[in-house]
Parts: sequence; structure tokens; C-alpha cells
Amino acid sequence: MKKTLIALAVLSSASAYADEGMWMPQQLPQIAKQLKAAGLKLDPATLTKLTEFPMNAIVSLGGCSASFVSPQGLVATNHHCVYNSVAVNSTPERNLLADGFLAKTFAEELPAAPGSRVYVTKAVTNVSDKIITPEIAKLSGKARVDAMEKAMKTMVAECEQDAGHRCNVASYYGGLEFYLIKQLEIRDVRLVHVPPEGVGKFGGDTDNWMWPRHTGDYGFYRAYVSPDGKAADYSKDNVPYQPATHLKMAKEGVKEGDFIMALGYPGRTNRHRLPSEVAFTFDWSYPAFVKQSAETLAIIERETKNNPDAKLKYAGQVAGVNNYYKNRKGMLTSYEGSDILERKTREHSELKAWVHSNAARKAQFGGDIELVEALIAQRDAETKRDFYLGYATPRLLNTARQLYRLANESAKPNAERKAGYQERDLPRFKAGVAGIDRTYDQQVDKALVMNSLVKYAAQPKAQRNANFDAAMGIVDGMSAEQLKARLDAMYAGSQLNDAKFRAEWLGKSPADFKASNDSFIKAAVAMYEQGLKAEAEDEELQGKIQQAYANYMKAKIAYMTSKGRAVYPDANGTLRVTYGNIKGRPYGADGTGSWTAFTTVKGVVAKATGEGEFNAPAAQLAAIKAKDFGKYVDPKLKTVPVNYLATLDITGGNSGSAALNAKGEFIGLAFDGTLDSIISDWDYNQDNTRDIQVDVRYMLWNMKHVDKADNLLKEMNVQ
Repeated sequence: MKKTLIALAVLSSASAYADEGMWMPQQLPQIAKQLKAAGLKLDPATLTKLTEFPMNAIVSLGGCSASFVSPQGLVATNHHCVYNSVAVNSTPERNLLADGFLAKTFAEELPAAPGSRVYVTKAVTNVSDKIITPEIAKLSGKARVDAMEKAMKTMVAECEQDAGHRCNVASYYGGLEFYLIKQLEIRDVRLVHVPPEGVGKFGGDTDNWMWPRHTGDYGFYRAYVSPDGKAADYSKDNVPYQPATHLKMAKEGVKEGDFIMALGYPGRTNRHRLPSEVAFTFDWSYPAFVKQSAETLAIIERETKNNPDAKLKYAGQVAGVNNYYKNRKGMLTSYEGSDILERKTREHSELKAWVHSNAARKAQFGGDIELVEALIAQRDAETKRDFYLGYATPRLLNTARQLYRLANESAKPNAERKAGYQERDLPRFKAGVAGIDRTYDQQVDKALVMNSLVKYAAQPKAQRNANFDAAMGIVDGMSAEQLKARLDAMYAGSQLNDAKFRAEWLGKSPADFKASNDSFIKAAVAMYEQGLKAEAEDEELQGKIQQAYANYMKAKIAYMTSKGRAVYPDANGTLRVTYGNIKGRPYGADGTGSWTAFTTVKGVVAKATGEGEFNAPAAQLAAIKAKDFGKYVDPKLKTVPVNYLATLDITGGNSGSAALNAKGEFIGLAFDGTLDSIISDWDYNQDNTRDIQVDVRYMLWNMKHVDKADNLLKEMNVQ
């Protein structure tokens, strides 16, 4: 790795809080002292080698984290990360969500949800000087975006000449640095085992983000490849992938104070954001999201109440919305009455004062610091203006627009196509189109759209999207009844809810689309040209923001480094390592009593009601009552531990991250945080921050004594 700003940042990391930071693997040798002090027994340098143990056992699911735990491609992750795959394989007659699922043989394993992937990171390369070349550095606006995208596509195309791999260029430090990420893309993913919902989702939304917790949030996939070991689409002839290494289950249980690290793919943090971005998020964006989410959940509940099939189709969406709904409400509660904005504003003012105190710094950074604030304000205003538009657009209209865009892009040479519509994107694109039936119900979709369409149409005409209005037939002054009639006509005039009909449009030409009388396809065609214009305007703004924001971050890193403070990059969905210790808390939420580090199966019994979110399986309760614990009893707790707290710095996307002990052995899965500490996405709090793991002993005990998953235990070499 080049000695860029990252190298400068970690030189000052000794002053960072011991457990703070989502570190890039290549940074770890530079914080070796902190890792050793926390208890790591491995050489930190080994964690930089992505093709060696343990890093090559860590995988991404494209939104969740996971890990290989057997020589036969068995993948451990969270129950909520495989939830949609369980839902799409469920029927009212065979409800795998409620009852759980166990494949005793390879032949019994079920295809995961369409588009499911297992990504194995193979290489991370700093390519900043190839993305922002001296020539590109002179450009601004859309010209800059186009030039950067061309450089990225060229780089990605070269990287993906290695068949079966997926390559992407990730941005770090607000567009200041760029890294090429090369991953093996395993496309045949199958569901192997999940416990019943009464274990995997025990406590449901009531306990979500809460402590004490008693959730067995685990599940298993298996990765498959062709007989010659190459990535391939689903086929009965495929064979289990054989990873170079896999994680081994810890033979000894963990205890409070033990070292712990989580290896995974955190989605996004916002610790380097401008004060104006903080204010916009907490004053408008999150409140708007919370209100919209509450309405979405209520509508889905109402529309699926007497329709078990539709309820299963929307189970995954409901789980996801509920998760973020509670998350954002927790964020707002933590933010309310805090001094976060005040401190961010003060720190930003100090940064600007530092910049302006030196002529050279002022010349280099001063203009962009002022400019980026104006550009962000413009972006936020447009986001606010278009909020209801996204929710008011029928899902099948979005599908039609994507299909028509694909038809137009396919007429171009592959290298000139817009990212997302190149040949590399087609397998996932097709899987998404084919899989709509499993997560779509027209009655539910129409009700969701109608809820937002009324609010959208009530906006002044100048704030609405004229292109959308014309395509949908919306005019000023329409009543709710008129809007509903217009919406009914749009749905009735389209056949895109039929999977066979949708599939036929994947290979059609733009002329075919223009000749269609399908209502959603006609609307998509009508919106196309203006949509391209709006996209170009958005890219003009994006290019200006990237240029100014990158220079702002360069100034911030220089300033923070001058004060001896660490500057790790915000999470961006790429492989990171976070470390800390298993630890309770001397106080609970809202000043309540202290939190112990562990919960046990005693708490499962105490909470079990036999219904709803606390419907623990009878077989599990019987095993607990009989004290059928085997070797999984904790010597201090005198029973089986369920979940435990640690001081790990995680966020969304870390779900399913392998929790490892000081020797690199598997000790559980990270799956949640606590409600009063999730504000750390924006403002790290060393006292409050705790994350929650499911203890490997609870996983193995359930598999052995409740679900009788002896085949998987044997495969993982658990004797």
C-alpha cells in the first residue's frame, strides 16, 4: 500500500480509543501495539494477507457478512441475513420461517433467493492515481464523473478478465482515495440450515436493538461451483466450493474480558460528515424515514392480514423495514438533547480557522470547504423535494424503466454502457426480474404506492416531477378517488406482473418498447429522455461534490493528524476489522441497572410465552427444562450462554460477521447493537458502545440437542 493519507492517519492512532475504528486489513500492523494490548495472540501482519487464514475465510453476501466454516463451502451468517431465502422457499403449507429448515444431505439443500451471492475478497489495490489522473483532476462536474467512470470501467473490465470474479472500485475518505476490490463471485448459493423463527428471531422487533437479548440469530448457506471449480449459475451438477481455509469452532468458551475481533463488511458510517449533513439527517431525513416506515409497515400488515401467501412474500421487506425503523428511532432518541451538532459545528469551525491561519493551507483548501457546504445544501434540497416521488412509483414501472434502459444500453459497445447495464451485470439483472414474483403482490404494491401518491400529488406543481406526472396522467387538483382510478388503470393496463411476459422483454429492442401498449412500458418510454437529462444534471452535481468533498477531507485529515488523532476511513461496504473485549456495562439504557456481559437459556424460558415473538420451540424448552446441555455449559454461568456484549465498533453490514478470539477461532456471530449506542454511526461513544453476538456455544447446542443437525456438526469437526 502506498504511504498516502491513510498511512499518515494511522501513525497517530495511538491516541484513538482502544476499541474505536473499522480498520482496513492493511492498516493493522500499524496499530499492532493496541491489538496486542487488547489481547490478540496472532501476528497482526497475518491479518493483512487476504488469501491466507483467517481473512480468506471471510466473505460478503452483498449486504451481510459471513464466513466459511467447513472444507465443503458451508457458510455461517445471521438468521436475518438468510431470512429472505427462507421466505421465498416457504409456503403456507410448508412454512420454513416458522418451523426452521435442515438439509441432511447436499441434495436436500434449497436454492437461495434469486440473486444471492457469496463474495470472497481476493485483492485490494490502491488505484487513486489511476482514477484521479492529472488530466481528470482538471475536470469538474459531469465531465469529471464521466472520466472517472470510464477509468473505473476500464479497470474493472481488465480485472474481470479473470473469469468468475467481480471487481469494483470503492471510494474512501469522501472520494479522496480509491481502491480496486477483486472478489470471487459465487453465484450458486443454497440454503442449508436455519433454526425455527422462535429461535432465530426470538424476541422479534420487541427485543431488536435491546439488551438483555436471547436471540439465536444464525443460519447456514453453502457455496457451489462447477465441477471444475469455477463460479457458475445454479446447476444440479455443481459441487460444493472448497475454500483454501475455513474457520474452526473454538474449543473453549469465552468469558468477560476476553479479546474479540469481528471480520466483516460494514455498510456505512458517517463520522466525517459536515455539520450541515448532520443537521439535515436528524432534523428532516430520519424523521421522514421513520414516519414513512411506520406507514409502510401498517399498510403491509393491513393488506396481507388475510393473505398468508402475500404475508410470506413481504416477510423479508417487513423484517428489513422494521430493523431500520427501530434503528432510526433509536438514533433520533440518542441525538435529541445531545451536543453532537454543537460539537461537530465547533470542530468544523476549528478546522476552518486552522485552514485560514496559514496562507498555503487557505489557498489549497479554503475555497472547497466553503463550496462543499453550498453543494451539499443543493443536494439536500433536491432529496427533500423528491422524497415522495420514490415511494409513489409503482414497482413494475421501475422494472419497466430498467428494462427499457437495458434495451437502449445494449445497443452500445459494452465499454460505453452505463454502469449497471454492462454484460457483467446481466446475470443479476435477469435474476432480479425473474424473482419479482416471490416478493411482489399487486394489491400490496398498489396500496403502498397510493399512500405516497396522494402526498406527492398534493405538492405544488413546481415541486413535482413533470415527467412522472405526464407519464402517470397526474394533473393539479386530482382527488384521492381520481388518483386511485388513474393508478388502477395503470396496473390493469400492464402485464409485467406475469413472469413470462417480463422475461420476454429482456431481449427486446428499443423499437419494441416504443411499439408496446403496456401501460408501464409506455410510461417508461415516455419518461426516458427526460430521465437521462435529470441523470446528467445529478451527475453534474455529483462531480462538483466529489471534487470539493475530497479536498475538504484532505484538509480534515491533515488537521486531525496535526492534533494526534486517528483517521480511519468511514465504512463503505468493504472488508474491515474491528476489535475489543467482551464486556458488560456498569449502567443500562436510561440509567437503569448494570448490564451483565452474558445472557443464558434461563432468559429464554423466562421470556417464552408460547406465541408471537416469544414463541420458543417446545423441543428447545424441553431440552432446557431437562438441562440437556451436554458440553456447552459455561463453568461460571452453570448453563448455556445465548448472547454476549462486546466493545466492537460495528454497523449495518456487519451482520453475520465472524467473531473470533485471540487465536482466530470462531466464537460467534455479531448481529446487533444496542439502541442507545447506534448513534456511533455518526458519533463514536466509547462508554456506551456495545455490540451483541450470538455465542457459538448456543448455536452448537441448538444444533446438537434441539435440531439434531449432526451432519453439519460433523462437517464442522465438532465432536
